[in-house]
Amino acid sequence: MKIQQLSALQALLDTSKSIVVIPHQNPDGDALGSCLAWASFLQQKGHRVHVISPNDYPDFLTWMPGQEAIVQHSQSAAKAAQYIEAAELIFTLDFNDLLRIDALGPLVEKSTAPIVMIDHHQNPKDYAALTLSFPHMGSTAEIVYHIINQWDANAIDPDMASCLYTGIMTDTGSFRFPSTTPDTHRAIAHLMECGAPHSDIHQNIHDSYTFDRVRLLGMGLTNLTKLNEIPAVFLSLSQQELNACNYQKGDTEGFVNYGLRLKDIQLAVIMIENQREGKIKMSFRSKGGFPAHTFAETFFSGGGHKNAAGGVSFSSLEETKEQLIKAIQQWKNHFE
Repeated sequence: MKIQQLSALQALLDTSKSIVVIPHQNPDGDALGSCLAWASFLQQKGHRVHVISPNDYPDFLTWMPGQEAIVQHSQSAAKAAQYIEAAELIFTLDFNDLLRIDALGPLVEKSTAPIVMIDHHQNPKDYAALTLSFPHMGSTAEIVYHIINQWDANAIDPDMASCLYTGIMTDTGSFRFPSTTPDTHRAIAHLMECGAPHSDIHQNIHDSYTFDRVRLLGMGLTNLTKLNEIPAVFLSLSQQELNACNYQKGDTEGFVNYGLRLKDIQLAVIMIENQREGKIKMSFRSKGGFPAHTFAETFFSGGGHKNAAGGVSFSSLEETKEQLIKAIQQWKNHFE
């Protein structure tokens, strides 16, 4: 893939600058991987770079090279604000709406620094001076890979390769989602050649469950419900169940995908109660033509990709289940 805006991006980076790189709230493997790799590349080019995350991220991502230098706004608000105020250039990666960075949003809006968006989600907002938006791409990390590779094919070192591999792997469901292309596999092959320890990365991400996390998965699967005569399932986790398993951030990552492993199921939904914030977090995964992103946007103030989206409900968990069932029944003609 050719990055047509590369010359405009290079023009913004033609002199040494103080730069801030920001992932979305609750950053996942793609958000962290793309940010850390991009920050490392910018540092190679002589820039002063700080990665600022809105909040914490799961323990299974704390092995990633460079993550120890990330400034978390939720823990170091003054330092984060200071870096953003001093920034001469701001990069926002893996999101396209400043609402996705919570309290960092107003700080970025207040900044006079040019903003560059690098993202793969649909319907980008118009807040950036330069927008590199590629919704057909399976991950933001793959976009960053193409930018770096087109700019300087020799720049990718083992640490950078590990971060990019992680981002691509996690957002493509270990290369099984429809967004995975031949170009994706070519990128992955190159990253392995650059030193990405693929087996170690898979083990760090997928084989690091705690005992409590496995118990929580069991509870979620026990709650699995299939709708009659509709190829859809949902599972739920209450605050009480989360507390019983000593829930930690990231523990429910990937749980929703278990629903899609059932034969003939086209839509899987997980609902996770958060009593402190007074909401139900929802994730939607689909196969085939069912538009998970439009469904989430229509009924649960959400959005995302066609086959992977998120949403939210401010009703109780039981009321949300009822609302979900009614919504799916209304949309039963969207299933293949």
